[in-house]
Amino acid sequence: MREISVPAQRTFTGSDLIPVVARGRATTNPRAIPFEYHDGDRWRPLSNAELVERVDKIAAGLIASGVEPGDRVALMAGTRLEWVLVDLAVWTAGAITVPVYPSSSAGQLEWILDDSAAKVLVAENDAHVVVVGDADIPATCTRILYLDDGALQTLEADGEAVEAETLEAALATLAPDTPASIIYTSGTTGRPKGCVITHRNLLSECHALLDHPIGSMAQQGKKTLMFLPLAHVLARAVTYTVYLGDATVGFWDDTSTILPRFADLRPHMILGVPRVFEKVRDGIAAKAGAKGALQKSIFERAEAVAIEASRLRGGDGLGDARRPSLLHTAQHKVLDLAVYKAVRDALGGRCEYAISGGGALPDRISHFFRGLGVPIYEGYGLTESTAAATVNGPGCQRIGTVGRPVAGTSVRIADNGEVELAGELIFDRYWNNPEATAEAIRDGWFATGDLGSLDADGYLTITGRAKEIIVTAGGKNVSPGQIEDAIRAHRLVGHAVLIGEGRRFVSALITLDEAESANWAAENGHAGEPAENLVDDPALRAEIQFAVDDANRQVSQAEGVKKFVVLPRDFTEESGELTATLKVKRHVIAERYADQIEGMYA
Repeated sequence: MREISVPAQRTFTGSDLIPVVARGRATTNPRAIPFEYHDGDRWRPLSNAELVERVDKIAAGLIASGVEPGDRVALMAGTRLEWVLVDLAVWTAGAITVPVYPSSSAGQLEWILDDSAAKVLVAENDAHVVVVGDADIPATCTRILYLDDGALQTLEADGEAVEAETLEAALATLAPDTPASIIYTSGTTGRPKGCVITHRNLLSECHALLDHPIGSMAQQGKKTLMFLPLAHVLARAVTYTVYLGDATVGFWDDTSTILPRFADLRPHMILGVPRVFEKVRDGIAAKAGAKGALQKSIFERAEAVAIEASRLRGGDGLGDARRPSLLHTAQHKVLDLAVYKAVRDALGGRCEYAISGGGALPDRISHFFRGLGVPIYEGYGLTESTAAATVNGPGCQRIGTVGRPVAGTSVRIADNGEVELAGELIFDRYWNNPEATAEAIRDGWFATGDLGSLDADGYLTITGRAKEIIVTAGGKNVSPGQIEDAIRAHRLVGHAVLIGEGRRFVSALITLDEAESANWAAENGHAGEPAENLVDDPALRAEIQFAVDDANRQVSQAEGVKKFVVLPRDFTEESGELTATLKVKRHVIAERYADQIEGMYA
């Protein structure tokens, strides 16, 4: 059993709590700008003084609504300033925030409200009115408000009668070990469980990131663009890390219109999940392909040169850094002016690096972005670890790994290969679920369910998910992640999901990338053809077969994909096949495409 521990840098008291820190800054540095929001025309700042003024008024309104210390308040909204205002107000009222993904269904909302016994629900818009209307709202939820219908103004008005002393008394009930949030897991393998995250957990995560080289993102004068759902623990933890470091966070919710926000906020750091960075790369490739064969070939060469430039730097487990050839250096300089600078400019022109979490980032994507001058630092964590337990960073990056443990965290590999975590980041318990808590935390160590290894320098590599391991009828254990990623590297592929539990051989469900399949159709005389007409096209299937064959070369014959089905549409969050962080819900896929799966084994 291999283990590595990094000692904690500090302990926490009541004065370190985030709403308490906010009050102090409103006095000592009232004009500083912790947050910016876009009003549809331009970015507008919110000062420390304005932040606390609004938070106190909203907190008073929650108290007037009957919220008492220890009560739960559910928050179902997109990534916007109001999300943080409500979150801080809930804490100021001594209560516990229960984040709900804005894309949640009526059934998911109903379960979370019932299990948490939330007293108030703050939702967002007309779409949520429909979701709430379809849900069987439990009697414990006594008030529902909508941000787009003046929820905050209503709360502020309601709170006018609440005395300042009442607010102070509510805030004083908080302590480092008080629950700050109940965050429900995304439910990729079943019904979500509520992770109880204390204020100590959250502070430990924030200060561990600030003490890490990656904490340079949170210095005064730096800006981060936040567009991941704040209901996700990573987005929330990074938001408060940047805040505690005296930098600025700008909020934007619509990822389809994110490029203009890169251009006008000009962030120094971007936070994303792997699929976001894959889509950025694929979008660049699609634009190049749309301009003709010459531009397409230039991009393909630029990508290859960028990847090679990154590999020459070393730090990817393939050996020490090597000196590039004169030809490679010359090519990189030319392509920097022709391609790479345009990519950096599209990200705002001053992005120093990006952070990726929430899933495995393909090595090819890491090398591509590092080679063009915007390194992506991959980390690893779960809701139960309050986001990142390990992370790469400036001067400590090893591509292919998820980095070393952050301060106050211990990582070990159990005899069965499972990654186990301990430290102040680890959640308190599962809400109303002592059996699941006892199963997950054993002798102070949290069993993550992920498989991994630690190298001699303490860098963690995730090799698979224990619950996702496929055991074929022949007894072969297959970890699907590596093969799926290799298939997905092909431009035409949106997602790949391996099948084979208890089966004679491994098969795969493969979806088409919408933009790339449209480009392929135009290039091959099928312009305008719907996707369902392409899935059986021999030429397209030959392309997919090439991707499968290439992936199979990376594994043993018993692990390779023998058959596959091409589905006519990609998986989406809206269809319930992906989580809010774009991870595949395998149990949903298995149920929804049961006929196609059985057809491969007929």
